[in-house]
Amino acid sequence: MFLKKIHTFIFILATILVSSCSSDNEGSSSSQNSNGNPLVIQNAGNLEIPRIDDNVGKIISHYASGILNYTVDWHADKKHSRWVAFTFTPENSKQNWNRNNWNNTEWKGDPFQPDPALSAGERTELSDFRGSGYDRGHLCASADRLNSKDCNEQTFYLSNMSPQIGRFNQQDWVDLEGLVQNWGRSNTFRDTLYVVKGGTIRDDQILRYTKSGMPVPKYYFMALMCKKSGTYKAIGFWVEHKSYGGNPDVSSWAVSIDELEEKTGIDFFCNLQDRIENPIEKAFSLESWPGLN
Repeated sequence: MFLKKIHTFIFILATILVSSCSSDNEGSSSSQNSNGNPLVIQNAGNLEIPRIDDNVGKIISHYASGILNYTVDWHADKKHSRWVAFTFTPENSKQNWNRNNWNNTEWKGDPFQPDPALSAGERTELSDFRGSGYDRGHLCASADRLNSKDCNEQTFYLSNMSPQIGRFNQQDWVDLEGLVQNWGRSNTFRDTLYVVKGGTIRDDQILRYTKSGMPVPKYYFMALMCKKSGTYKAIGFWVEHKSYGGNPDVSSWAVSIDELEEKTGIDFFCNLQDRIENPIEKAFSLESWPGLN
């Protein structure tokens, strides 16, 4: 069932040489950006894509309904992604589908499925999560992609899942996700909201491993950048993976992008020109993000 014809394209770093450029004129150029991605794979120049520099992960861009849905940096050796990146725009933030609608389809519920863009030996399977004691926690949330049935279905690919403590997934992380969705769906707040989410898979940032060998991240993170009328702002979130008992103080998780880069080792928003990137990554204002102050 999961092999239905949804357009998915795989682009593997160092093996596919495709010229690409950012769709945003504030994107990288050699004279104005000291850390932009080499344009060796499609979408590498997109503003939401972090620096691709580890030569280990497989970069997978999922397309549905004719648009880029989200991109994953998949690490088969860890059975987990390093990050998932996507945007909110006026087009993809529409709400034309509801997760409950899956109950009335051939799936009879949530369409969790292995990622069809990955081979059997490099992807996670439903059996990897079964009996693990952890939720299949979305990174690009189901509620992040309600613009179409196909876009929503792709969020249930297991490459987009991370083993999360049940209460953390259902009561705590979801609060932060809700704020991001509010910002992402507000045409008065953003022209484009750029989002990177992930769970830590560095050896010193793993809580434990499941019996099937999946790493349980010790921390989760988000990096957000908002563009509105030619101006930019950014904020990061660094969240310890534990139960907070519901109603967490989400603002206490906020950090600058510079600090988040130090904690994760990931260079976020590298394709932005230095003159814009450097100041917005250095500091943030809670007051600029409704719901945090």
